[in-house]
Amino acid sequence: MSDETDSTLFCHRCGAVLTPGEGNWYVVRVEAFADPTPPHISAEAASPAAAGDTTAEIERLVEQMRHMSPTELGEQVYRRITLQLCGPCYRAWIENPAG
Repeated sequence: MSDETDSTLFCHRCGAVLTPGEGNWYVVRVEAFADPTPPHISAEAASPAAAGDTTAEIERLVEQMRHMSPTELGEQVYRRITLQLCGPCYRAWIENPAG
């Protein structure tokens, strides 16, 4: 026997109770990922003379990452969320998703 509160859904925006099967709420999936374009490296930066600078920069970044959790590191590259929105909140969100 399942507890009714286990399956209760709420609007992520206003907290309204959402009732499956009534057709008056929406599932919104958002996928975000970091810029996939490789960085531009000038000929000067790629030269053997600049290799020390590049190595130092890589070491600095690795040291910075040592203090971050795997979740923090992953969220800088890729994140996917799913929202449940009631009808009014969906209509407001779809008109101004960045808003």
